[in-house]
Amino acid sequence: MASFSFVHAADLHLGSPFRGLSLKDPVVADRFADATRNAFTALVTRTLEAGADFLVIAGDIYDGEWQDNSVGLFFNREIARLDRAGIPVFVLRGNHDAESVVTKSISLPGNVRTFAARRPESHVLEDLGVVLHGQSFADRHVPDNLARAYPPPVAGKFNIGVLHTSLTGRPPHADYAPCSLEDLTVKGYDYWALGHVHQYEEVHLDPPVVFPGNLQGRNIRETGEKGAVLVTVEDGRVSGLERLIVDEARFARLELDVGPCESLPDLLTLLEAALVPLAQRSGRRPLALRLRLGGDTPMRAWLLANRTMLVDEVQAAFDRVEQDIWLEKLVLDVAAVPDAATSPIADNALDLSVLLEDAAADPGLRAAGEACLADFGRKLPGHALDEAAPFGEDLDRLILEAKAVLAERISGRER
Repeated sequence: MASFSFVHAADLHLGSPFRGLSLKDPVVADRFADATRNAFTALVTRTLEAGADFLVIAGDIYDGEWQDNSVGLFFNREIARLDRAGIPVFVLRGNHDAESVVTKSISLPGNVRTFAARRPESHVLEDLGVVLHGQSFADRHVPDNLARAYPPPVAGKFNIGVLHTSLTGRPPHADYAPCSLEDLTVKGYDYWALGHVHQYEEVHLDPPVVFPGNLQGRNIRETGEKGAVLVTVEDGRVSGLERLIVDEARFARLELDVGPCESLPDLLTLLEAALVPLAQRSGRRPLALRLRLGGDTPMRAWLLANRTMLVDEVQAAFDRVEQDIWLEKLVLDVAAVPDAATSPIADNALDLSVLLEDAAADPGLRAAGEACLADFGRKLPGHALDEAAPFGEDLDRLILEAKAVLAERISGRER
């Protein structure tokens, strides 16, 4: 059996909007949208440079129905580079680009072979002794186990199964075309090229069952390096899996314990020191960074009371370290230093802290407050809110923060 190599990719999500970033900074959102296309261009280039014999895309080339033909023309232009080099491309439709979802089309080069959606289909590369088996999604929601209907392996050939699936579940990804690992391994195929899960995962090694992840992170849940897999086959067996990292921008998280900090300059010095290795690990790619400040700190009330200024100071610190780091979100999860002195309440002054405690215990006021937050949430675009904690914290924590902010405002302290 011939030795050869191929590239396994999935979840390109061309045309994906960056809604969360666009609310904060449209320019940054445009940079990340460009990165999605640039990542695919880089993938095609790496495929050519590696001398791969073919490319497999296991679903979700497009993020959904095209707004216009530009996304289809872009894909056509890049795939044509592979066509001119004589490299076949095998395409499977996933939940985002199912037949019922993406109805527009552009005629593609002759090297593209798309798996049928109504039943499993097999494509043969006679010169390499390779058979690829797969089934595209007809609709966005596929609750059935598609793998069970895949045909038996072709004797004497290197058999590849191509499938867009959640397997037995990979939260937060929806459960589409669910199946077990055993459903795949009992088929007797030599490699399973999976899609749908956006994190790289070698689910099984013999035979290899692989999620390559997506090409480009699209939100804070998709952190770290992204790309595809170069698979090398020798004497009918997989001899190597090499990640091809092609992402052009990244999302990242940074947690910083600001307990030792007593002033804003202390905090910014600590932050800048932590940013340097983070920027280096990203390969100087543009970063959208979620920063969480934690720890027991005497600065707690000040940080809560001056959040807007703190956001600007944090972004300025980012800019001093690296040009292309943007604050995706600032999370304040700080606690007061135990036994920290509180500001005295003057005689005859209104103790707002006590009033807030009374309000927190009043069922009517709590119900009104929660109704107000719910009404506000309904008026915002869904993508503007964090599903787990739409307003950052629950009502009890918001009240505790409000007490700290009021005490800081009354004290007039500076940091």
